[in-house]
Amino acid sequence: MLRKKECVAMLLAGGQGSRLYALTSNIAKPAVCFGAKYRIIDFPLSNCINSGIDTVGVLTQYQPLVLNEYVGNGQPWDLDRTFGGVHILSPYEAKTDTSWYKGTANAIYQNIRFMKMYDPEYVLILSGDHIYKMDYDKMLAAHKAAGADCTIACMQVPMKEASRFGILNTNPDGTIYEFEEKPKQPKSDLASMGIYIFTASKLFKYLELDEKDPSSQNDFGKNVLPAMLNAGEKMVSYRFEGYWKDVGTISSLWEANMDLLGDAPKFDLRDTERVIHSRSPLAPPAYVKGEVSNSLIANGCEVEGTVIHSVIGTGCVIEKGAVVKDSVLMGDVVVKAGASVNYSIIDEEVTIGKKSVVGDVIAKASKLEGKTNGITVLGRAISVGDGKTVPAGEIIDKNV
Repeated sequence: MLRKKECVAMLLAGGQGSRLYALTSNIAKPAVCFGAKYRIIDFPLSNCINSGIDTVGVLTQYQPLVLNEYVGNGQPWDLDRTFGGVHILSPYEAKTDTSWYKGTANAIYQNIRFMKMYDPEYVLILSGDHIYKMDYDKMLAAHKAAGADCTIACMQVPMKEASRFGILNTNPDGTIYEFEEKPKQPKSDLASMGIYIFTASKLFKYLELDEKDPSSQNDFGKNVLPAMLNAGEKMVSYRFEGYWKDVGTISSLWEANMDLLGDAPKFDLRDTERVIHSRSPLAPPAYVKGEVSNSLIANGCEVEGTVIHSVIGTGCVIEKGAVVKDSVLMGDVVVKAGASVNYSIIDEEVTIGKKSVVGDVIAKASKLEGKTNGITVLGRAISVGDGKTVPAGEIIDKNV
């Protein structure tokens, strides 16, 4: 008996994430740590299983080792299925052609056989660098009700920021009459979230047409979506009003972590209605002997110093006299006695020596201009020697 899936999800997780600099020198962007115990990819994977979508292709390319190991067989997200489940999809050598993924549309095109194996009626396309909770099942119901060929999730953004996004220009009934990719003078404040549901037959048709076009950049926003509009396909918008953050930059990643803090956080991970699942390492409870205020402290931490308005990942050690403020420590970080960490993002397995100073409290107030807005960044597995200083806004990927 032929089995099929109503909807399969394709998760684009192969981007280099160059705007995260040292944080993605050795790992793919979706594998970057977030919120003390998670990685970015936990959010779309959890959204899928919470929405009843149990077949997910994860398209990897850049530095995939950590991400591949982390996803594994999908068990933490209930995606270890005998039919369906999660699959890592990397570029491969074919009989007639071998190439890296050339764009978002080409990446999906190269995996048409994977999708067709499940004979889906619908295909959900996701990005691997967003923090949010979303009911994809509600979006799929809206797609069906509208009889759409493509549904694009969107949200209102400040008009002054609209030129950073793909912008949907819509009719009063929500149908899309124009799609503009990062327009200099946007006509609307409805920004695409990079989340699409396609009727599968239409997706396959336009991916094949796009692949045959030698002038195409093989990109959904620049090529496939405009081609569908020009051909008169029915495309509708789906408005999302919850929390959503593209964490593709240092400042947005820091802001999203800070949004978890406080009595009324902008994004509440403690909400148990739609749980975000994680392959969080098993660890003993956090040991806190020092002073902690308005912070998230993961299991396995030892805090004898002071932590203020910060997110501290699994297995971190903050020794007596050390101070961590307005910062994100991603996991297994050691801040030795008397050291100070301010307005910083510290990647995994970093050691900060005694009486060293990383970052500056002044940077938070002034929002220094530059690639990081004054946020100091230390890359994975480096060491800062005793008594050393790392100035505000520096991006460091080698020992100090």
